[in-house]
Amino acid sequence: MAFRKRREALRSILAGSTCIRPGSVYDAISIRVAEDLGFEVGMFGGSVASLAVLGDPDIALITLTELAEQMRRMSRAAALPVMVDADHGYGNALNVRRTVQELETAGAAGLTIEDTLLPQAFGQAKTQLISLEEGVGKMKAALDGRGDPSLVIMARTGAASVSGFEDAIGRARAYEAAGVDALFFTGMKTHAELEAIGAATTLPIVLGGFPEEMIDLDYLASQRVRIALQGHAPIAAATLAVYETLKALRDGQSPKNLKGLASSDLTGRVTRDADMKVRAAEFLGLKR
Repeated sequence: MAFRKRREALRSILAGSTCIRPGSVYDAISIRVAEDLGFEVGMFGGSVASLAVLGDPDIALITLTELAEQMRRMSRAAALPVMVDADHGYGNALNVRRTVQELETAGAAGLTIEDTLLPQAFGQAKTQLISLEEGVGKMKAALDGRGDPSLVIMARTGAASVSGFEDAIGRARAYEAAGVDALFFTGMKTHAELEAIGAATTLPIVLGGFPEEMIDLDYLASQRVRIALQGHAPIAAATLAVYETLKALRDGQSPKNLKGLASSDLTGRVTRDADMKVRAAEFLGLKR
């Protein structure tokens, strides 16, 4: 299959003995930059998907169709393996099954399904979780929806910061028993918690939303953490760059005096201009 090599690369990372940091990607240009810089894997977060596609905050407004289409654009642009934050799977367990099918077709190397209750319930300001039984059903449905066995299915839980650490362990064990390929945790605050999770489970661990003092890749690797997220700074940087550039122009600055613009060389690299010229010469008879 066209995307199997990417999925096998992600599986190799999860089966390895080191911990890596993924590059946050959200469109065709960002994934090419991440690939060119040597990132082993990209992370397409739900929050950046909402920002890039809708310009909205991360409150579960983006649809599966919009998410999958953005992933499809990135898959065309670069061969970097990408993990997709598929949120709650856009509905119940049957919706989860379809979510997996759509993201697999779009070229995702792996995806996460979480046990957060989404969208936010009426009158509830705090994060809520679905029941353990429903969570297990979603994980089983995700596995059933997978056509390519190399696609990585990760169970994500934020129970540690919602319902308590013991519940996080119980959910992790149940999702592992359901047959997922990896466990994704948010809300871990201490080394002791991470070590307890490692002792209670056997699958590779993906870690998000953890304190800065825990960022020791050798230590994380020793606790079976294979991927440790590092936020989504690229889209924040891009937003500021657009704002400052447009503000400078609005304030009357000449375009030729603007600072911080991509050089023609960088633009050519990320647009794969040299490859396009080769194709134009071969297929359109144009001189190189």
